[in-house]
Amino acid sequence: MSDLGRTADATSRAVAAAAAYPPGGGYSVDQAFAKPLAIAEGALPSFFVVGPPRTGSSWLYEVLRPHALLPIHSKETRFFDTHFQRGLKWYLAHYERSGGEGRMGEVAPTYFASPPARERIALTVPQAKIVCVFRNPVDRIISLYRVKRAYGWIPWSFAEAIQRDPELMESGRYASTLKLWQRAFGAHNVMAGIYDDLWNDPQGFVNAIADFVGIRRFSLADWQYGFVHDSDRMTQPRSYYRTRTATMVANWFKARRMDRAVSAFKRSRFRHLVLGGGAPFPKLPEKLLTQLQKEFLREVYDLEEMLHRDLSAWKVRDEQLLAAATSE
Repeated sequence: MSDLGRTADATSRAVAAAAAYPPGGGYSVDQAFAKPLAIAEGALPSFFVVGPPRTGSSWLYEVLRPHALLPIHSKETRFFDTHFQRGLKWYLAHYERSGGEGRMGEVAPTYFASPPARERIALTVPQAKIVCVFRNPVDRIISLYRVKRAYGWIPWSFAEAIQRDPELMESGRYASTLKLWQRAFGAHNVMAGIYDDLWNDPQGFVNAIADFVGIRRFSLADWQYGFVHDSDRMTQPRSYYRTRTATMVANWFKARRMDRAVSAFKRSRFRHLVLGGGAPFPKLPEKLLTQLQKEFLREVYDLEEMLHRDLSAWKVRDEQLLAAATSE
């Protein structure tokens, strides 16, 4: 039996035992699941790239996949934020041993702003290495909005979405959330990268991640210098309800570990029946973008201080607005 198989079997028995604990025994549901998960830590991920979303995570998944043990067929398992109660056997089914000695990891950008994900990982793999990548917060929110709108996750305009979808704004609280990850895992186990560095020097950026998570450095191929899943080319869906239905069906398949079928559909010509084909995204009002810059200005300042890094390109240009924001 493989290491993963033995771990899953042992964990299943331990989860059953944990479930038998009487109420009031001092264990939360998450602790009951996380405690047995930690039994065989060597067969669990040793690193997590936690995002936030739209910071090059899909590209990182593609370039790291030949050199580390990552989930197959689908980049994200959503285990620690959405599917935790499905158990370890469900989680480990997303991985495949290749016979190599690569580090096991997960690229999971939805974990960054998820308190349950952070707490569950800390309970399960307390010594894990955590990689965060930060991007100009306004650019990133626009990109995330376009993806959510294009895939039918939300029906709203941008102005409505930033009021009604908490993830858009919460995933931009960089410094505040980074501190929470550092507190949970120790600052020495949390790496904070900058998307601008990935863009300007992909090889150097990947080298830094490889060194941090403990995998051997590797050279990027020429084709890997391109960037995938660029939201600039996305459009609104031709039919929101059709796209929304397709996304819900895909999530249903993924929850049942049928990621291979979803990946095959995305590569097929039928994907155009439900993705894209609608109107281009309209240009956003400059006033709204300026308001967003003001909203995140304190976070940018705090991140600069934490990283000892000049992030002037992310700041508000208007000096009067800058003075007003910093005085609040």
